[in-house]
Amino acid sequence: MTGDDETVITDQAARLAKSYWDARRDFRFVAPTGTLGECLAQAVASEACPFFVSDSGDNPTAGGAGDTSWSLDVLLRTPAVVGSELTTLYAAIVDQSAVDTAVAAGVGATVSVELGGKVDSGPHGPVPVTARVEAIDADDPVAGTAVVFGVGGLHVIVTARRKPYHLESDFLALGLRPREADVVIVKIGYLEPELFAMAGGWLLALTPGGVDQDLLRLGHAGIERPMFPFDDEVAEPALKPELL
Repeated sequence: MTGDDETVITDQAARLAKSYWDARRDFRFVAPTGTLGECLAQAVASEACPFFVSDSGDNPTAGGAGDTSWSLDVLLRTPAVVGSELTTLYAAIVDQSAVDTAVAAGVGATVSVELGGKVDSGPHGPVPVTARVEAIDADDPVAGTAVVFGVGGLHVIVTARRKPYHLESDFLALGLRPREADVVIVKIGYLEPELFAMAGGWLLALTPGGVDQDLLRLGHAGIERPMFPFDDEVAEPALKPELL
């Protein structure tokens, strides 16, 4: 608070501080949350299609590297994703070398690459993948070149440059039809309007990455304890304004 009336600014500073404290348990994510495994289990079992899952920890528009491969590794080890009749789209992971390999091999070829984990290798390093090249778009104005790798029912978009997938047209340019998919996984913290409108269901997965939304597992070491929400039981603070 700033002002020239000491009584007013101290009263208002105390009021504002108390409003923050009273609201501390009221903050909510924009969608129901869970681990990636929990979100995938609900998505593949749901009759609501397409079912969207946000891979929120590597959201490139929030500062994520776009190449965190932790979620991709989970998807490849999930039989309901790669070994079933379901169609799952994953957008996207940035990897210039994998794109170059796909372009050199051409659509229809089967290639072996190590995807992601080169910029942000903290959660997981590069993931070995043997996949078929399903599509190539060499003229994407944001991604540069984008390709689709197919592994069973999983279709992974890989880009030469970081690109968020916010529009239906982003998928259609690669021959992918999100409205007809069973599960669509996007590296977004929330769904942009077009995706939200087409979503039959939606969950936000608290995944690791540069913008991990799970505050309690980030390992803060330089904060003054106790502090909410790192400590659930915190004594009522004095909230006494200080004049500077």
